[in-house]
Amino acid sequence: MKKAAETIIELKNINKSFPVEVGGFQQVLFDINFKVKSGEFVAIMGPSGSGKSTCMNIIGALDTPTSGIYELYGQDVTELSSDELAIVRNEHIGFVFQQFNLLSKRNVLDNVMLPLMYRGMSMAERERRAREMLKRVGLEKFETYLPTQLSGGMKQRVAIARALAGDPKLILADEPTGALDSKMGNEILKFLKKLNKDLGITIVMITHEFDIAKYADRLIHIRDGKINYDGKIPRNDDKL
Repeated sequence: MKKAAETIIELKNINKSFPVEVGGFQQVLFDINFKVKSGEFVAIMGPSGSGKSTCMNIIGALDTPTSGIYELYGQDVTELSSDELAIVRNEHIGFVFQQFNLLSKRNVLDNVMLPLMYRGMSMAERERRAREMLKRVGLEKFETYLPTQLSGGMKQRVAIARALAGDPKLILADEPTGALDSKMGNEILKFLKKLNKDLGITIVMITHEFDIAKYADRLIHIRDGKINYDGKIPRNDDKL
């Protein structure tokens, strides 16, 4: 009998509000509820201002909800301190950002090793892990290059190698093709798909484009701070 997939992410009645200049608060998320199981490739999609980025920040332990419960790997992280959230991010989540977030004055190898500094690993082990991940993304010959010497697609592959270096079960990709042309973007999406299928890494991808969301297996669509669709990728986005 096949073992049931582990629940990695569970959001329970998540609400989020922000203060506004004139006093009071503006609510941007309303009773968000969903689970993500191990091995899923999920796209969270919505137009600008829909609340998808706020939802991403909560999933990534970059922010906390105003109310509700967020469980990551079965642990309630809702009330953790900022230092505790930093540990959660470093140990459990690999991040891939739209603008790559690479250090321009550090070479490729150093950029991939950077998150491992906080794991207490020896330099030799950090270098071994970083080189292994660069080989996985096909950039083992570029470890001494600076990010400014790389194409956009190569920079994003370095960012993916950095995300993988900590051996996370979960990768959170925020508009991972937003700074790339369509050809490079498709290559990165195919690579993320391969990581999901071949290694079983759970991927949650934030996007505002349906053509990008179609690379995932499941779509969660947010509009005006509420989920209005959660299911398999539809044939088109007419009903979203």
